[in-house]
Amino acid sequence: MPLMVEDLSCRRDGRLVFAGLSFGLADGEARLLQGPNGVGKSSLLRTLAGLVPAAGGRITLDDTDPAETDLWAERVAYAGHLDAVKPQLTVEENLRFWAAIHGTTAVAPALEAFDLAAIAGRPAHACSAGQKRRLGLARLLLARRRLWLLDEPTVALDRAAVARLLGVVSDHLAAGGMALVATHVDLALTAAPPVVLAPPPAGRTHPGAPADDPFLEGAFA
Repeated sequence: MPLMVEDLSCRRDGRLVFAGLSFGLADGEARLLQGPNGVGKSSLLRTLAGLVPAAGGRITLDDTDPAETDLWAERVAYAGHLDAVKPQLTVEENLRFWAAIHGTTAVAPALEAFDLAAIAGRPAHACSAGQKRRLGLARLLLARRRLWLLDEPTVALDRAAVARLLGVVSDHLAAGGMALVATHVDLALTAAPPVVLAPPPAGRTHPGAPADDPFLEGAFA
């Protein structure tokens, strides 16, 4: 499979968040990332995006891995909890800013895809939470990355906006792209089984640590 995650583990503030995680993602496939709050879904996406180092295991996408920073960045787009819009710029100016970074000038398709054309001239600070969310997600169409990592992308979106998002993701998959989507909503994307995270055994703070080691108990993390 193009994306392979093998025996991956993650630590945060000395605490083992998850360990022994393995899964794959093929071209044209999306998988949902599921699990209770605090189990490490955001940490996993940030690790896959190359923003934080893994504590162990291996991540590969074809012939590269997150250590090859520039090559990895050309393949992966991460949409986190923050919409990262510039409030003093208009909706269209925000997209033109990001389009310039990614070497394109075609923002009209992104405006249309997320139903932003009618408010293109509105300052971002005057937009609703849902409009800001759509503006942040619209950058995916400007980055033109193969793997999309989406962290709770439906937050603040109404039913119509969720349908538009699903259409955009489906088009991305049809073009051979991939998507891993952390969500508490049952999104109808593909028939692929979800990636489910569960809390690690109590007391473990790093892979292979004995569960009864008093210096590695959660109280000391």
